[in-house]
Amino acid sequence: MAWTREDMARRAAQELRDGFYVNLGIGIPTLVANFIPEGISVTLQSENGMLGMGPFPTEDEIDPDLINAGKQTITELDSTSYFSSADSFGMIRGGHIALSILGAMQVAENGDLANWMIPGKMVKGMGGAMDLVAGVKKVVVIMDHNARDGSAKFLSECTLPLTGVGVVDMIISDVGVFTIDDNGATLTELAQGVTVDEARQRTEANFNVAEGLS
Repeated sequence: MAWTREDMARRAAQELRDGFYVNLGIGIPTLVANFIPEGISVTLQSENGMLGMGPFPTEDEIDPDLINAGKQTITELDSTSYFSSADSFGMIRGGHIALSILGAMQVAENGDLANWMIPGKMVKGMGGAMDLVAGVKKVVVIMDHNARDGSAKFLSECTLPLTGVGVVDMIISDVGVFTIDDNGATLTELAQGVTVDEARQRTEANFNVAEGLS
């Protein structure tokens, strides 16, 4: 067994704190909005100039003018505000976003992140990831632990073009949770049914194992 995408999103939601301004990346990270703990008030921010995003709409609520940075339709709240993309990036670059939860193609054991392009494939644009990893106080990556061909995505060194150097603080994958700090990478939690040996087999990166895990 291993964590599903919903399990990963639910675990990532545990990193939210009351009053946080949070940016959610495209893909699995968008699911985090469904698991915000009760009693926690967070404000979701989008690079295209929206602060205070509501949940995904039902069919009769869809407004094509209300989209997030991934072009998904969303809803607004009574507290929602709108501004230019330049102001939105000013908020990001100014260090006002407490947490960003992003997807990744690769993460290195020192926290390097590659999540914006694969050489030879069409690139629509880098989006806001480079600004987010440089300006946000904490970066959490949610990703499938291995690519479709089975190759590791948590590596000793990234082979794809980097989004940021030494920027990832935590990885949440279907294997479990890894933290990355000055002491390197550490496996701190295992998904149900996953062993340390399996985690090592599916990972190229070097990592420590927290006490109590087996």
